Amino acid sequence: MFRALIHWLLSAIALMVATNLVPGFYVNDLRAALVAALVIGILNATLGFVLKVITFPFAIVTFGVFLLVINAAMIMLASKFVSGFIVYGWVPAFWAAVILAVLGILIRMIMKDQ
Repeated sequence: MFRALIHWLLSAIALMVATNLVPGFYVNDLRAALVAALVIGILNATLGFVLKVITFPFAIVTFGVFLLVINAAMIMLASKFVSGFIVYGWVPAFWAAVILAVLGILIRMIMKDQ
């Protein structure tokens, strides 16, 4: 349970880092980042999972780049539900998905050591 809370907090911080790096991708404060991280996680675990299974052959052909498109779609969908979390289009959502994927790898590495 404690690891899940730490992962959630680190994911929210990753969203705030992406806010500083990607123009058109905004998170107002830590509260919005926490809610957005939770909503993105739920969307990725449900709808995102189904889309990744359905589009698996396409993901193989594109060497996994299409998975970033699905993650970008989940980010854009989450921005519709979370106030204080704004994404202005596909390009910022895609680059945020790239940054969040890299930061997610680092977060998993940190969590693995503990």
